[in-house]
Amino acid sequence: EVWFLENLIKRHQAYETVKRPIERFLATIMFIILSPLLILIAILVKLSSSGPTIYRQLRTGRMGTKFILYKFRTMKTDAEAHGPQWSKDNDERITPIGKILRYTHLDEFLQLINIIKGDLSFVGPRPERPEFVKNLETTIPYYEIRHLIKPGLTGWAQINYRYGSSINDAYQKLQYDIYYLKNRSAILDIAIIIRTIKLFFINLE
Repeated sequence: EVWFLENLIKRHQAYETVKRPIERFLATIMFIILSPLLILIAILVKLSSSGPTIYRQLRTGRMGTKFILYKFRTMKTDAEAHGPQWSKDNDERITPIGKILRYTHLDEFLQLINIIKGDLSFVGPRPERPEFVKNLETTIPYYEIRHLIKPGLTGWAQINYRYGSSINDAYQKLQYDIYYLKNRSAILDIAIIIRTIKLFFINLE
């Protein structure tokens, strides 16, 4: 299976080569346009709770490389005093403004910086934390397959499956990630982005 998928990667290299500069250009334009909103969010986060405005978290990217993911802080500063753990429903570690940011996904807009830097694509498997990846790779067969391509801000798994908070959820989402890896194209990427935007507005209703 790994050999088969690695050869699929080579078959899509032309698309990936064209895709990267376009994504960086679009992310730069979006970051400039959204900068007033980002500044407003930063002020609200700073005023609502003590601690840094921007949350920097280590994630696993393409081919297992590590990178720093940028988000607006949505949790209390001592949220992981007992070590890394998945977020859950009605998580008491989330701040009041953090609940709004997570519900609307506005906390993730800073990841445009990661796209500009080349760590992320607009579409791809969501990057996981190394602490979780280490456990998932030993528990779920072929989990490392999702690292054959660059992770994304949104993805096929994100629009088709609920927020993952367990090993079983990670297994289910892996099926969607593999489907995307095998079938990714400009048309599929555009469809995923359009559906992501649609889900964003549905959440606001």
